[in-house]
Amino acid sequence: MGRSKRRESKADEKPRRCKSGKADVERLLHDLFTENPQTTFKLKVIFRELRLNTHPLKMLALSVLDEMAWDDFLKKEGDNAYRLNMGGQVQEGRFVRKLNGKNSIVPDGTDKPIFVSERNSLWAQNGDRVRFSLMARRRNHIREAQVLEILQRAKDTFVGRLRVDSDIAFLVTQDNLIVQDILIPKSKLKGGKSDDKALVRITQWPDASHRNMVGEVIDILGQQGENNAEMHAILAQYGLPYRYPKEVEEAANKISGKVTEKDLAEREDFRDVWTCTIDPHDAKDFDDALSIRKKDKLFEIGVHIADVSHYVTEGSIIDKEAQKRATSVYLVDRTIPMLPEHLCNFVCSLRPDEEKLCYSVILLMDEDAQVRSHRIVHTVIKSNRRYAYEEVQELLEQNGVVDGTGEPSPNLFDNSKKLHPHDLKGENAEQLLLLDMLAKKLRAERFKNGSIKFEGEELHFDVDEKGRPLRAYFKRQRDANKLIEEFMLLANRTVAESIGKPQRGKKAKTLPYRIHENPDVQKLEQLSEFVKRFGYRLKTAGTSGQTARSLNKLMDDVEGKREQKLVQAIALRAMMKAKYSVHNIGHFGLAFPYYTHFTSPIRRYPDTMVHRLLTRYEQGGKSGNERYYEEQCEHSSDMEQLAASAERESIKYKMVEYMAEHIGEDFDAHISGIRSFGIYCEIDENHCEGLVPIGDLDDDYYDFDEQNYCLVGRRRRHVYQLGDPIHIRVASANLEKRQLNFAIMP
Repeated sequence: MGRSKRRESKADEKPRRCKSGKADVERLLHDLFTENPQTTFKLKVIFRELRLNTHPLKMLALSVLDEMAWDDFLKKEGDNAYRLNMGGQVQEGRFVRKLNGKNSIVPDGTDKPIFVSERNSLWAQNGDRVRFSLMARRRNHIREAQVLEILQRAKDTFVGRLRVDSDIAFLVTQDNLIVQDILIPKSKLKGGKSDDKALVRITQWPDASHRNMVGEVIDILGQQGENNAEMHAILAQYGLPYRYPKEVEEAANKISGKVTEKDLAEREDFRDVWTCTIDPHDAKDFDDALSIRKKDKLFEIGVHIADVSHYVTEGSIIDKEAQKRATSVYLVDRTIPMLPEHLCNFVCSLRPDEEKLCYSVILLMDEDAQVRSHRIVHTVIKSNRRYAYEEVQELLEQNGVVDGTGEPSPNLFDNSKKLHPHDLKGENAEQLLLLDMLAKKLRAERFKNGSIKFEGEELHFDVDEKGRPLRAYFKRQRDANKLIEEFMLLANRTVAESIGKPQRGKKAKTLPYRIHENPDVQKLEQLSEFVKRFGYRLKTAGTSGQTARSLNKLMDDVEGKREQKLVQAIALRAMMKAKYSVHNIGHFGLAFPYYTHFTSPIRRYPDTMVHRLLTRYEQGGKSGNERYYEEQCEHSSDMEQLAASAERESIKYKMVEYMAEHIGEDFDAHISGIRSFGIYCEIDENHCEGLVPIGDLDDDYYDFDEQNYCLVGRRRRHVYQLGDPIHIRVASANLEKRQLNFAIMP
């Protein structure tokens, strides 16, 4: 990897001859790396350069290399390569605070943490950017760092419960990572009382003379345990908005949404083409619709997307708020929309029997779901019917479609694959069954090309008018969901290819892509070794397509087996997170070389950016500013992660609240997580998850085997393994800490 560079260096002018002493080896290694500071040397190259052609000399060099890496002169790359450590003793990075006190710093440009003791932390908070120095390393001790300066605070607001005493007030945070109290002067309480949920801004950070943080209340969210207060607290915990600015709502309310003659003249008219929306039963923001009509022996499918960018002009007060939010947030009992309600639920929403402006991907497909041609155009539609997923699913099954088989019912098609409409049951059955047939063929082709088959189940709650959970259950994707998914994927891919694959001789214009990197190689290797014990094989070498197909075969092989959830969980950990970027590297999980987000502009800001750029390019405009759009992609990716964290936190809260009504009851469960501090168990009946603390396992002393995802008893060798079935009793539920504890039952 550094060979061509070394030809230009002194290292290649004349091969080095090594003498037998350690000092000679140290000197030659020092010269080799300092003369080639940008080069990574593999061991075999080092041996060749220094003429280490005997086993004792090679062993001596390995020992010296390890010492140089220990002293931070060299940096080890993998198992058999080294390069000069250019980081120096003073570096910058991100501080990571841990509940167990094992704080660390992740230096810029690497993912390898360095330990920081509390006395050397300068009281940095989790996520702070810091400048630090590497401390002198002691033999047989791990590397340590010392924080020299806090460059940027990760956040300056915290959420918690107020405690107001006679002479002092402070905030009790839900974040156990904060080791100091947040003191609040009585004059800065903003009327807050004990047990109020509050949002507090830090006005004074710890220093050499004052170890506590000092803050002021900026908002009272409500009483501890009250549903609105708790949901707002979750949003505020992640820095997400829980109120919509009045001036933005007022600006949105001025938009009528009426389709004008000018609109009709500029768009393709699909108002007379059969069109429907299919969404969750409680949805109000319908941002996509499907149309279908026959054209000779082909089918014209329209994927119609709400034309948000027509109403939300770039740089407007509405646009700035949407850009800042970047995404809608979906908590258990509510949606915090990206756009004002008047836009997302009325003006832009593709409501039935209303004329609506859309940006559409029109696809001409044959009976094998092959796209013969396509166009991306502005349209006007009028949806004939609003369906819930459950309604479409029922209609499909009434007509013989067996859910989950991946095949339309054989009773619906004759040998020439033509539909017999006279025997169909339900309104618009012919159109929906045709869409289902095409979607299943698209899906089969996608998996054949290497798309990954990860199909999980999601925990949901039915809540009453006060937000109290009445029922916990889990949902899985059924044929009706998959029908919509396939056409949305196809539209997104088509749009990405239209920009990302320009005509020969032309450069691709800027576009936000949805990218997904290849899996972590090391984690894939660990998965491959792990599944061997169950008799499975996983191919980790070769192209990304070969890896994907091998993963799919593994998922098929474990389906229905006891180890299914275990293997699926470990495989998911090897996957990287999808994100937005103008630098396209393809989407591994979908096996698409080009993919973007075009189909949900009501709830995702990147989709709105894509709509605007497509319109600009359609009108002959120049390419968008790459740096600007990359910054927006990074912001959208960050906000997406925060929204996902808030959603998980709301599920966790409702889970604890729901299971608090079942203290002392027994359930069948399976082990869903193994940590050094205990065992996470997920109840089979409702997917609620709780912890069995390791201290409660009093029959033995257990060691944590991280590589094999298990706890092993020292004396009796009893093993608790990820995925194992287990019988538990609900022991306790702490709503304030959002903790659910189980006890293992015989």
